[in-house]
Amino acid sequence: MADVPIAATRPAGRTSRAARILGRDWLLGFLFIAPVVVSVFGLIAYPGVLAIYLSMTQKLIGYRPVFIGLQNYVELWHDPFFRRALWNTVVFTTVAVALKLVIGLVMALTLNAGIRAKNFWTGFLLIPWVTPTVVSSLNFLWMFDGLLGVINYILVHAGILSQPIGWLANPKTAMASIIAANVWRGFPFFGVTILAGLQTIPHELYEAAAVDGASRFRQFWHITLPGIKYVAIVATLLSTIWTFNDFQAVYILTRGGPGGATHIVGTLTYEIAIDGLNLGKGTAVSIFAMPLMALLIFLFTRYTQREVGA
Repeated sequence: MADVPIAATRPAGRTSRAARILGRDWLLGFLFIAPVVVSVFGLIAYPGVLAIYLSMTQKLIGYRPVFIGLQNYVELWHDPFFRRALWNTVVFTTVAVALKLVIGLVMALTLNAGIRAKNFWTGFLLIPWVTPTVVSSLNFLWMFDGLLGVINYILVHAGILSQPIGWLANPKTAMASIIAANVWRGFPFFGVTILAGLQTIPHELYEAAAVDGASRFRQFWHITLPGIKYVAIVATLLSTIWTFNDFQAVYILTRGGPGGATHIVGTLTYEIAIDGLNLGKGTAVSIFAMPLMALLIFLFTRYTQREVGA
């Protein structure tokens, strides 16, 4: 048998490490995604850099920006009105998201229990979620009205209140009112998301647990909660980001009042930048929220990647 030359068994050309990792058509792939990369960069990077620059300037509408470094941030940090708005944002977001999670969980468990006309009730409970924010906020503005509001009418005629309350004009009730409006609009998202998670849990697990004598609570604790953990965390993180950035409802209902009792980051930014014509300082207010939003997005991405890879 003739010997095969060693040179003939070797590859004709040595493939570079980059080509092995990226593939043979890596250049063509980059050409395909280049328009998307450029578009995303233009839509995110440019506005972000411009916002950071404006936050370091004294930019009044109608005048050229004057670079002042970190002066806007220093003034905001020592401003009790700004610190109160930050605290209001944390309270508003935390309480609203917690209530939406609980109510959405109850909604999902009820719909998953095999009630009659399940499709009808699912669609009915989605109405708050699909209603435009402006429309629902105007409805709540009328409902919470101190003189003609339906809430005061019901509570007074039921004997719960002796006289009408200015829900949105009282610092003690204004925050609760805007939280109620946000919860009403957002709980269906939790309900539908958790319902989808519930329907992926095998029914055989509950049957086996019942045979072993597990109570309803223990089935819920050891089967239901672990089964919906992933979707609940994803829904909570998304809702936290949306609630933190909520502006329309708060602005329509209270505009941050009374006396700043319901000012959040969004409404304070609008008041300083638009009403006060100070774009530089108003942008600095919004920049303060970026680290927290970045942290939430990082946690969301890290958790989803870990769960997918598990």
